[in-house]
Amino acid sequence: MMAAYRIAATAAAPALRLLLNARLRAGKEDAERLRERFGAATAARPAGPLLWLHAASNGEARSALQLLRRILDDRTDLQVLFTTFTLTAARMLAETLPPRAMHQFVPLDVPAWIDRFLDHWRPDAALWIEGELWPNLVARTAQRGVPMAFVNARISVKSFERWRRGSAFLQPPVDAFDVCLAQSPADAERLAALGARNPRFVGHLKFDATELSADPDALRALNSAIGGRPAWLAASTRPGEEEIIVAAHRQLVAARPDLLTVLVPRHARRGDEIAALLERSGLSFARRSRGELPTPRDAVYLADTMGELGVFYRAVPIAFIGASLLPQGGQNPIEAAQLGCAICFGPHMTNCRDIADALLAADAAFEVRDADALAAHVARMLSDPQAGARAGAAAREVAATGRGATERVLAALQPVLARLPGPVAHART
Repeated sequence: MMAAYRIAATAAAPALRLLLNARLRAGKEDAERLRERFGAATAARPAGPLLWLHAASNGEARSALQLLRRILDDRTDLQVLFTTFTLTAARMLAETLPPRAMHQFVPLDVPAWIDRFLDHWRPDAALWIEGELWPNLVARTAQRGVPMAFVNARISVKSFERWRRGSAFLQPPVDAFDVCLAQSPADAERLAALGARNPRFVGHLKFDATELSADPDALRALNSAIGGRPAWLAASTRPGEEEIIVAAHRQLVAARPDLLTVLVPRHARRGDEIAALLERSGLSFARRSRGELPTPRDAVYLADTMGELGVFYRAVPIAFIGASLLPQGGQNPIEAAQLGCAICFGPHMTNCRDIADALLAADAAFEVRDADALAAHVARMLSDPQAGARAGAAAREVAATGRGATERVLAALQPVLARLPGPVAHART
């Protein structure tokens, strides 16, 4: 029951404070803004109608930016509060938020902290992006009569089963949304089974995200450092995958002694951990976080910085997409597809299964299950540049074909946006 969860969340508040302090020590929180996690604002509420938009992490936040800009174009009187959970997303938004939009960290799911947040911000409507539904946050917002939409909605098979098993203790909060817009037909079916009101499939916002940017000087320097060496990229890797990358590198280097493997972990803070692995493996490497570029003596380039994937996808277009060789859900391959990379990923792409399947069906990506298969695929791409070019072109085509979700979402959101105070928003035609 919701009451039991509410009581449990309140009782957990002291432990959550300790957790936040631990995250702060680990560099996962902003010390100057930690009180936002308790619902205490660090900015004044702007005057006029306020739309609250929440996206958990960097990928979800980036995918929502085009939609946000369109909404602000249509409503010149509107202000937007954009909340996220992760520090990475906050840093990205600090550089990309348009005028009339501000960022705060979302409070943890403790009723008193949520009430403090809602009392201060008093949103006139709310949009949740993709998958993070905190029960108290959703329920207490709905209790205040705030019109809400679940946009680019995703419910993985794992989450679906968890919600179903836990329904005796906690009902899934999807029935609180006035509008529920799924990113795939399968997500729409799962949402309906959990009680969502008339969920609709309208497409995936991530197809409409702008291409990842790249600093021209940084790209030029990296291209010069790589020179004519054969190279491949392991992007957004998670714990346990780097060992597989090292094993694949060892197989590849037997035939290509000058091979460079560019390794970009999903979280830059893991740089020391991965550097220790590379040292134990006896591989020479350079670290980007230290301002280094790869030299001809380096077997691996450890790119342990944030916000530079656009540089690496352009410089090294044979790309493995991480979080997919182990059951970790898979990272978004659209960013690599937009830049024409020859893509491969592991079998665990549950977070973006529909996108992965579309790429596979178009021969725009390849699935690899272990170090042997990964090494064999990369060797094939290195040996046959035309095959890599064909796969990259097909990936660009899949990315282009998927565009258009923003317009469909904007039109479907009119029942929510029309309830904002002031002029009625109209979807452009």
